Amino acid sequence: MRVLGVDPGLTRCGVGVVDTIPGRRATLVYVGVIRTPPELALEERLLAVGQGIAALLDEHRPDVMALERVFAQHNVRTVMGTAQASGVAMHMAAERGLRVALHTPSEVKAAVTGYGAADKKQVAAMVARVLGLAEPPTPADASDALALAICHAWRGAPVTGPATAGAVGSAALTPAQRAWQQAERASRRP
Repeated sequence: MRVLGVDPGLTRCGVGVVDTIPGRRATLVYVGVIRTPPELALEERLLAVGQGIAALLDEHRPDVMALERVFAQHNVRTVMGTAQASGVAMHMAAERGLRVALHTPSEVKAAVTGYGAADKKQVAAMVARVLGLAEPPTPADASDALALAICHAWRGAPVTGPATAGAVGSAALTPAQRAWQQAERASRRP
């Protein structure tokens, strides 16, 4: 399975492509960061992120996109930019009929390090180890994107998009995913 991991952001959007085979083996295909200057207009920054992701999708042809689930932060401006970049990534995937899997940061940390509260340095070190790299990818956004791809390959997750059309039930969810699903349902209630 080929997975494109996306760590969404406006200034730095981490992207990583990993090939996996049974037995939890993963191979690095591509890693990078899509950067946009803060002085550009928001719509131009989103366009640049979208074009960068589109180019990766077209070049590497992943089977699924693993995307960090946006969560509330104290800094509303940061979470808005992350959510907007996430939406652009989903749009690029949907435009190509590609499935999208959402993973929480704690899910990713637990899948890659075995500890859901691991710090970025621990995650980066395990990404390097899993992929057989001499050193962790930098910046952290690139390493986080690879961790997302590895997490999805190892744990799987409910995916959105045309390939599933809601076929995955709550029984297939991890505890963290069930909590998110319940919170999302509760927020839609009047």
